[in-house]
Amino acid sequence: MATLRTIATPQKTDGGTGLEKSKWDRVQEMDEFRLLLLAKKEFVIPTTVFFVVYYFALPVLVGYAPEFMARKVLGPVNLAYLFALSQFFVAWGIAWAYVCAARKFDKFGAHILETLKREGYDERQDGKRGL
Repeated sequence: MATLRTIATPQKTDGGTGLEKSKWDRVQEMDEFRLLLLAKKEFVIPTTVFFVVYYFALPVLVGYAPEFMARKVLGPVNLAYLFALSQFFVAWGIAWAYVCAARKFDKFGAHILETLKREGYDERQDGKRGL
């Protein structure tokens, strides 16, 4: 298992400056890593905003439009109950969407690891966690 000390261990000398670079510094400089962070941001931020708005829409609608939310849909079941139930399905939908998006993230991670291996990185040196 990689420790913080293992990750911060200097690996290469930065050309000309004499400063040592860690594996993590090398990863941070990679375009693939920046693309990974961008891809995650492009998924996580809009999804989180959507869910928070959707989640708080129920109490807001119940508070400001009680007659609308009290409309019966199926027997004693009203819109408020259906909306509350729908939040479970939305949460599962978001989880499914994240699993699909994570495949893309995994491809970025695999490419980063391949690049590091080509540069001489040995993952056995740092244990099962990689970096």
